[in-house]
Amino acid sequence: MLKLMRAPSKYVQGENALAELYETVKDLGNSFLFICSKSGAKAAQPKIEQSYAGKDAKIIFEVFGGISSTGEIARMQKIAKDNHIEVICAIGGGSAIDTAKATAYYEKLPVVIIPTVCATDAPCTGLSVIYRDDGSFSNYIFYPKNPDAVVVDTSIIVKAPVRFLIAGMGDALGTYFEARACLKTNSPSLENGGITKSAMALCELCYDTLLADGYKAKKAVELGILTPAVEAIVEANTYLSGVGADNGGLATSHSVYNGFTALEECEKTMHGEVVAFGTLAQLVLEDASMEEIEDVLDFCCSVGLPVTLKELGVTDVSRVMIAAEKACAPGESIHNMLGDVTPAQLYDALLAADAIGQDYLGK
Repeated sequence: MLKLMRAPSKYVQGENALAELYETVKDLGNSFLFICSKSGAKAAQPKIEQSYAGKDAKIIFEVFGGISSTGEIARMQKIAKDNHIEVICAIGGGSAIDTAKATAYYEKLPVVIIPTVCATDAPCTGLSVIYRDDGSFSNYIFYPKNPDAVVVDTSIIVKAPVRFLIAGMGDALGTYFEARACLKTNSPSLENGGITKSAMALCELCYDTLLADGYKAKKAVELGILTPAVEAIVEANTYLSGVGADNGGLATSHSVYNGFTALEECEKTMHGEVVAFGTLAQLVLEDASMEEIEDVLDFCCSVGLPVTLKELGVTDVSRVMIAAEKACAPGESIHNMLGDVTPAQLYDALLAADAIGQDYLGK
């Protein structure tokens, strides 16, 4: 298996980065369709309009339906065609981003990602999650390249509810440990290539940054202020985690999330919150040292990530087997683990992680 490394063509981050958006993306084309969430449009549209004021370029803003569904993608394709759009842009969270990526892919156009929350690493990845119009899962799309540009205006990110940033840290927490597991088993990355030293370095830096700056960033965002720690965590959540996961691969942490989507009681639990607990379960499966487990517990508790099943919304442990079975379905990334994992083994690991978490909180 050949080693492979991919990343966005351009990554720009900083306070008021959208003030320079036109200069950042002008080489991609002259007509832009911005696919927006409602909150994303409210936060970013005025800055973008100011950036494009007086420029020889056409910009159109369109609020999408809320999920990256096949129908919404088709609607955006029609808007792009009717307006002779040359560049597709996303403004918002994961669903807006996935919709824009898919629209750009089908229309063979460049795509620019402008996240307004920092809850997942979706902005930098080369894939989308697609749903049917009724909201049920349809498929993944794996793209031949990563986004042409990712522009992160941290003055917008810092005004979003702090829970988004915390969830993003939970998603980023799995990056290093999942890539490490894939490296041990010579499993392919999400880009279906071997794992480079560069990818592992990014994954390790992601984890180190979370430990160094996570708590400080959380406290700053609670106050709505921008500090160097916030900038560091935004980069970790968005770039280091996104490029790291893309090129390092997934294992137990994300399979646990997929499994817990089967539980109604977890519907309001965010992706990264479940991934964080899944990381603890993965460490139990690996028989990691208590020193390493306690480092992860310390971090999770310092920023407010769940370390018990109750914090995820699960109070009936018999329900955990439902999630474990779904997490171990054929094709799930948990099968990248050394020696593979059965539903019964994952069930035991989840309960053990819960017990360790309860004990830790009780100290």
